[in-house]
Order: sequence, then structure tokens, then C-alpha cells
Amino acid sequence: MGYGVTTSSKTVLTQGDIVCGKWNKRSYRIERLLGEGANGKVFLVGAGGRHFALKFGFDAVDLQMEVNVLRELDQKTGDPFLYDADDVMLNGMIYPFYVMRYVKGVPPEPYIRSNGSDWFYLIGLNLLRKLHALHHLGYGFGDLKSDNVLVSGYGEVELVDYGGVTARGRSVRQFTELYDCGFWNAGDRVAGDSYDLFGFAVFCLQIGGMGNRLQEISKELPQSRSKEDLLKLIDLCPKCKPVARILKKAATGRYRSSAEAAAEWEQAMNKPGPIMDPRRRKQSSGWIPAAFLGSIGLFVSVLYMFFFKG
Repeated sequence: MGYGVTTSSKTVLTQGDIVCGKWNKRSYRIERLLGEGANGKVFLVGAGGRHFALKFGFDAVDLQMEVNVLRELDQKTGDPFLYDADDVMLNGMIYPFYVMRYVKGVPPEPYIRSNGSDWFYLIGLNLLRKLHALHHLGYGFGDLKSDNVLVSGYGEVELVDYGGVTARGRSVRQFTELYDCGFWNAGDRVAGDSYDLFGFAVFCLQIGGMGNRLQEISKELPQSRSKEDLLKLIDLCPKCKPVARILKKAATGRYRSSAEAAAEWEQAMNKPGPIMDPRRRKQSSGWIPAAFLGSIGLFVSVLYMFFFKG
């Protein structure tokens, strides 16, 4: 995939159109538009009897940065998630794209509504496992929010949309204000465990039923917003009560690592009491092996988020 190419939000592709890469000569049949985000369009495509998600970027340099990060992650995990990266000529213009494996899932809130409120805790634990696996590889996720999390099967979690993935210690490349510690005057926009854990705390408030309150507070004057507002919401959130101490530590930057947060979350889940169905409590055990095995599949659904935005 070369530099110096441009793309447009007006790119029109319909079912049955064929995208053939200029360099790698691989062909993909467009099945439908999955959706459109801030930095690209994503299509469900077919090739060789398999389904993939194909992303056209609106900015070639940004897309190349995503590809570079994903290639490095492929090398570190030893399992290829990025299937292809190339350019295509359409209507006299060159468009960059990349292709990744495609998986299904649903956003956390609909999943919880359909399956029961105690899934909140297993989803939280599995998300912490995913974050830990990513941090272990030397990256921060950056743009952590409920839109970028999918749940499938028995509460399995996938992170999606890796446009914000940034090497630890560097300035976060992409974020959403509501989940951003800088927006709440609660810290710096530096990629790593603390930044993602802050976003995790807001995520839990969001899927825990406090979304409207979060939106109300977010409209206050910038100088009026603070992490204290989030701490109050944690106390007001019924679902958050069993893990309130953990969420408060995450919101105030008091964890050394996401691994530490995940271990404490699992301990809270395994305490006697009604926090969750015993069968799901059993499912949560042994998180450390699962976290590293999970890193092998960490990035497989990088693009499917757009399905729920289309």
C-alpha cells in the first residue's frame, strides 16, 4: 500500500462489485456496507469462500499507520490477523484499503439486556483481560468505549477499531471525549494502562445504566468537570456496587497495571454472594492463562464495529 493516495467519503461500491488489489492481485466481492466511521468505510466482502471486513481509509497516511501497527502486532502474537493491505483503482482514483478477519458479535448493552444483568461482571473481566494482553504487547488501546467492544458467545469480548492503538508512553492518537481522562481533567492523554483503565471505568458506568447521567455531566463547563463526578456516579450505579472500589481506583489512576485491576475484579466476582450466576463465576476462573491465550485472538474483529453504526 503506497503513500500519496487519497480517498473520499463519497466512494460508492455496491453488492457484487469486485475490488482487485493493484499490487497483491487479490480480489474481493462486495456484499454490503457494514458502516462508516470517522476515518473510513468498511464493507463485508467475500473471497475464496470466506468472509472478511475490508476498510477503505479516508486518509492514506492514517490508514498506513493502522496497517503498520497491526503488522507489528501480528509479528508479536505469531498469528496473522491482517489478511491483506493494498491499493485499488476506482473511477480513475487510487484508494488504499486493508482486509482483516471478520467475526460476529453484539454491543455490550444489548447483550446484557438480552441475557441478564449479571453478565456485566463477566464482560468487565474479559475486557480487562483483553486490555492486559494488549498492554503486555507494549500498546495502549486509546479509544476505549462501548461502541468499540463486541460481546459474543458466553460473554467473550473483542476489542474493535484499532485506529487509536498507540505505543505505550506516547500521546494517544485517537480518543472519544466522554471516555477521555483529559476531558474530565483527570490526567494526561498518554497511552498505556492508566489511560485505558480510566476509559474502562467510564465504560462500566455506561453499560451499567448511567449513560444518561454521564451525558448530562459532560455538558457542563470544562472547568467544572472532574473525576469526582465519576466517583459519585460509581456510588449511584447499582451494578457497580460490588466492584465500586476497583472502578474508583481505575478512575483515579491508582493501578500499576491492568493485570492488577483484572486480578482484583476476578476476586470480587468470586466472593460469596449474588454478584453473578455461579456457572459464570466458574467461567471467569483462571484469567491469567486466558489473557495470554486471548492475546492470540485479540485483534480478529478490528472492523466489525461498523456493523452497528451502519
